[in-house]
Amino acid sequence: MNEYEFYSQLEGAVIVELNSAEKIPETRSSHNHDFFNKWIEHIELINALIAGILIGFGWFYNSNGNESIAIPIFILAFVIGGYAKAKEGLEETIADKKLNVELLMVFAAIGSALIGYWEEGAILIFIFALSGALETYTMNKSQREILALMSLQPEEAMILVNGEEKKVHVSTLNIGDTILVKPGERIPTDGVILSGKTNIDQSAITGESMPVEKNKSDEVFAGTVNGNGSITVSVLKKSTETMFHKILELVQSAQSEKSPSQQFIEKFEGTYVKVVLVLVGLMMIVPHFALGWSWNETIYRALVLMVVASPCALVASIMPATLSAISNGAKNGLLFKGGIHLEKLNKTNVVVFDKTGTLTKGEPSVTDILKVETIDHNEFYKAVLAIENQSTHPLAKAIVAKIHHKFPMSTAEMISVDEKSGLGVSAVIDDITWKIGKADFVGKENAKAFHDEVSEKLSKEGKTIVYIVRESEIVGLIALKDIVREEAKEVIERLKNLGIKTVMLTGDSQSTAEVIAKELNIDMFKGECLPEGKVKEIKELKKKYGTVTMIGDGINDAPALATSDVGIAMGEGTDVALETADIILMKNELLKLTNAVTLSNKMNRIIKQNIVFSMSVIAILICSNFFQVLDLPLGVIGHEGSTILVILNGLRLLKGN
Repeated sequence: MNEYEFYSQLEGAVIVELNSAEKIPETRSSHNHDFFNKWIEHIELINALIAGILIGFGWFYNSNGNESIAIPIFILAFVIGGYAKAKEGLEETIADKKLNVELLMVFAAIGSALIGYWEEGAILIFIFALSGALETYTMNKSQREILALMSLQPEEAMILVNGEEKKVHVSTLNIGDTILVKPGERIPTDGVILSGKTNIDQSAITGESMPVEKNKSDEVFAGTVNGNGSITVSVLKKSTETMFHKILELVQSAQSEKSPSQQFIEKFEGTYVKVVLVLVGLMMIVPHFALGWSWNETIYRALVLMVVASPCALVASIMPATLSAISNGAKNGLLFKGGIHLEKLNKTNVVVFDKTGTLTKGEPSVTDILKVETIDHNEFYKAVLAIENQSTHPLAKAIVAKIHHKFPMSTAEMISVDEKSGLGVSAVIDDITWKIGKADFVGKENAKAFHDEVSEKLSKEGKTIVYIVRESEIVGLIALKDIVREEAKEVIERLKNLGIKTVMLTGDSQSTAEVIAKELNIDMFKGECLPEGKVKEIKELKKKYGTVTMIGDGINDAPALATSDVGIAMGEGTDVALETADIILMKNELLKLTNAVTLSNKMNRIIKQNIVFSMSVIAILICSNFFQVLDLPLGVIGHEGSTILVILNGLRLLKGN
């Protein structure tokens, strides 16, 4: 409603003003703003209750024939209960140059008094003021869900300088500083663990319900809670650049961005109010001549029409639900950059996936190791470990990790290697020449002859094969594959159950793409796609199927994310992907994608319920008034009650995961 827009603007002003002060953290601004909102709620409620008490006294004196005492009391009730609404409505009318629902209510109350219905007019003001206080409370409730996040980031940190502990403000921390975080404390900034081992509750950032084990070299985030161990952390980002701070900025930005439905309702409201005023003008004249109503009854019914036809509930049908959904998502690891994207997601007909880093983990893992029986077991693994340990290639790192896992006590010798970029590595160990690499590096004919059927089978499974040569003989092979995420298959299945087609676009070979697509049961796929190729494919899908959602994580996905109707980035993706996307999965959990679709569906369903309900109530109240069976106080109760109900219905989205 208009009053909500007023307080939302006020909220933004308060946050900006407080944050502009030097060294005042956002947590402090959230506390001040929360106090300010609660103060407004209390004042509105107190004024409404005072107006109600005055109406009681006025009714007592009026029923005893003391009209001269009752009328001044009613006037006082008008002023105390209606001042805030009248001022708000007048200011908005002047600022926006259009009438609003607040002024409709004030006109109706004044009109009631002018024709002698002082008591009814005062009751109208009382109920309108009371409902306004309740609306402010319910609206602020959704805002507090986000503002509460601000209190999660500590204002102080324990910095270590020359081995001594010193407490400082988080805003003074610099990149490279070392801080100490004790058990039970919140981590003040993003960093990497230098020493210590602990469990960390990351629910504020990722929406994970279980603490995550963290060791040396693991990254930690501001606002998360340290568990059972002390850790020292090297600062990676300043307090204004942390993941936590980005979440707050994006959520606040999302709350200020209006969805297409909200924009339509706001445009519709201005026209609707004008139509209501025209109908009220006709109602004040036509029934007297056409139906023989008395002038008093005609004007009274026109005033009731002004109240019950006001679109308060209709206007409140969308924004509370949208804000609640955005808040819910932020609590559960889903970051929406605006209500428009949340609304669009509901219309998705096709979801396009990148492969590497999205459907797969984005890093190779060893799946098979074969060696000839004639070679010594220890010699084989010792040579492979020594050679691959000298390389920085992702395949080499995966092989080293596998051997260390298989033989924890193994150590790699320092040797000199000759690396042919993109092909393989060779070295001499104990006067024996070893080679490790692709078929082109070790000789295609030799590679084909070595376990030909096995090699072909592994290749068809989308695996990369690395051959090991001792002198001139191939003595083994290692197969590696970018492993599919465990939850990927479930996500694809869920999307299909929702009637959404799934497509995979990848820069990998067509054969690899085919293997992954079959494994996950994806509807369509295309390999060897350059960034411009992905853009072209998405444009074609939009023409054929309608709304397309794209999910990816890399720099090469950014153009496709921008081209799609809704772009979704994996939270651990590149900065370019995160900036381009409309929605961010704060942790690389694909299941969050189906949660986002479900949340969007639920939000749109609740908005439709609200719109149908509010329009139905308005229609019933208008008809009841025309047939002269609805009095002004009951009309106000029906009108304001429906407004509160649609707001509360929208707030249901705050609950659940």
